[in-house]
Amino acid sequence: MTTNEAPPTEPDWFRRAIDTLAHSRFVDVDGCCIHYLTWFDDQDGAKDDHRPGLLFVHGGGAHANWWRFIAPFFAEAYRVAAIDLSGMGDSGARETYLPEIWAREIGAVLEDARLGPHPVVVGHSFGGLIAMKYGAEHGDTLSGTVIVDSPVQDPNDTPLPKPAAPVRSGPRVYPDLSTALARFRLMPEQPCENAYITDFIAGTSIKQTNGGWTWKFDFKVMGSRRFGEPYGQELKALKCRAALIYGETSAIVSRRTVAYMSSVMGPKAPVVEIPQAHHHVMLDQPLAFVAALRAILDGWARNPL
Repeated sequence: MTTNEAPPTEPDWFRRAIDTLAHSRFVDVDGCCIHYLTWFDDQDGAKDDHRPGLLFVHGGGAHANWWRFIAPFFAEAYRVAAIDLSGMGDSGARETYLPEIWAREIGAVLEDARLGPHPVVVGHSFGGLIAMKYGAEHGDTLSGTVIVDSPVQDPNDTPLPKPAAPVRSGPRVYPDLSTALARFRLMPEQPCENAYITDFIAGTSIKQTNGGWTWKFDFKVMGSRRFGEPYGQELKALKCRAALIYGETSAIVSRRTVAYMSSVMGPKAPVVEIPQAHHHVMLDQPLAFVAALRAILDGWARNPL
């Protein structure tokens, strides 16, 4: 039997994942409304849910929906949540953005979502740096921190270039939705063969505003101040177990950087390279990322603190 119907643009696993119900919640942190998603619902009477907690933290300029196709793989065994840091996604904006404020937001969501005791925090890119900061300050309350392609260089290496200062005075506004979606780019720029994933992320990254459409982040968030924190010191000061997942062809995490981070984290810290993955590991190789994270979490669960 033949058919003229076009094949689906996304695999079944992806469709099932994003069709899994995610609940939107909000918590106030220092006068700012912080949004997060959960893949459990305490309104259904399950107040005695004692599964361990798992919190996903997005990268710079991103948001909780970057984890929508990843989080459901862990929702059976964990109380899973994903945060929108302030100034990004559906969280509120601030006059000033500082790493210590973002770290407090992580703590507030862990508490509000009842992800303790001893949850795991998983952070990608900039989110991994903020997860390090939280782990350095409050790691005694965590089971572990999983860093996903977040660069902490050897201090003897040439530093990575800081992001260029914005050349515009405000966010770009596009005249219509299709024009905006066509302008979506990953940062740092990279190819991604999974167009169904980048299309989904683009569609959840845009909002209507006066005069057209723009991205869901405060323009001030993208300033270079967010990289002023001594993350190398905080990696050394982690008060919990740590693991590193990185892309084989990452533009910002080199093999030398991996070697340095591994030496700081210690010989028992898992370090996993995802083949054929760039910086945005979970977009390039989502199922390999899920497998790697499951292996890390299962290993930690077999050897609890």
